[in-house]
Amino acid sequence: MDLARNLGDHGGEFFQAQAHIWNHIFNFINSMSLKCAIQLGIPDIIHKHGQPMTLDQLIDALPIKNAKAPFIYRLMRILIHSGFFIEAKIPGTENDNQKGYLLTSASELLLKTNPFSVTPFLLAMLDPIFTDPWHHFSQWFQNSDESPFYTCHGRPLWELAGHEPRLNQFFNEAMASDARLVSSMVIKDSKHVFEGLNSLVDVGGGTGTFTEAIADAFPRLKCTVLDLPHVVDGLESSKNLAYVGGDMFEAIPPADTVLLKWILHDWSDEECVQILRKCKEAIPSKEKGGKVIIIDILLKSQQKGDDDHEAIETQLLFDMLMMVLLKGRERNEKDWAKLFFEAGFNDYKITAALGLRSIIEVYYY
Repeated sequence: MDLARNLGDHGGEFFQAQAHIWNHIFNFINSMSLKCAIQLGIPDIIHKHGQPMTLDQLIDALPIKNAKAPFIYRLMRILIHSGFFIEAKIPGTENDNQKGYLLTSASELLLKTNPFSVTPFLLAMLDPIFTDPWHHFSQWFQNSDESPFYTCHGRPLWELAGHEPRLNQFFNEAMASDARLVSSMVIKDSKHVFEGLNSLVDVGGGTGTFTEAIADAFPRLKCTVLDLPHVVDGLESSKNLAYVGGDMFEAIPPADTVLLKWILHDWSDEECVQILRKCKEAIPSKEKGGKVIIIDILLKSQQKGDDDHEAIETQLLFDMLMMVLLKGRERNEKDWAKLFFEAGFNDYKITAALGLRSIIEVYYY
């Protein structure tokens, strides 16, 4: 009775709460609608059109059944609301009401022809191999498995990737697409981080997209990519870039610098300390030019005055992703410092230069 009376007194608040719940229940629709648009080629079709594209023109260009044409408007409506497309007046027409679809900066990053396209990452993260473990999330809290991914698939992610060529391929393509964007920005705005180095080992460097860009930008820098054998098998070395199959928990080839791009967030604190200790064994002291370069998320905090709600939420989503797919987590500066000092390092420097991620240089004396 009290609850019914309370609802009567606060009906507006009740429906607002209900709408909030519904919004979160159906948030996955945004992701899956975007995935559908990518698979249908909508961003590329609109881009190729060269000017605002009407609904009829878009429907004519899409590889869909005629009976499904009426549904495209509704798909585009939700994607406009999500900020992936806009409607604009078609030039050269007298009818101000005739509008067409255009890309936004977000959908431009989804074009197949864009060298920094995020599409491979999107298709990988929304593949059932990665989305199915979420249905085992609560079950995982009640068992002893290392991750919901393990509960779902019966193997850890890296082990499954070694046995499933399709997973290995689309995951490496996703990481390579990200590496193209990050390497471009690093070379453009943070080149000083790599200047003066003679040798570098990219630990967990995948197929070498990031390191290849660094090797091209610094032709005198001897670069090595260290990754699991099934990842680097068949990759050809070049004049200043070599590939080595191995395990970072066992040994890292010696170099001036060890690079860890988006690696440590995959692992638990204890495992990160193990990796960092292997890094320390591989490099000289700061006085002799040694350092570890980490490219990873540094959690923002509203308590410290960060007011970018979407950035904070995205970082927290990544943290949950690490929990479900692996054994890792995202970390704030205090968390990172604890790992560095436990691994035997004495100092670090943070450069916030890569959007949600930062460059962290770590040293020992």
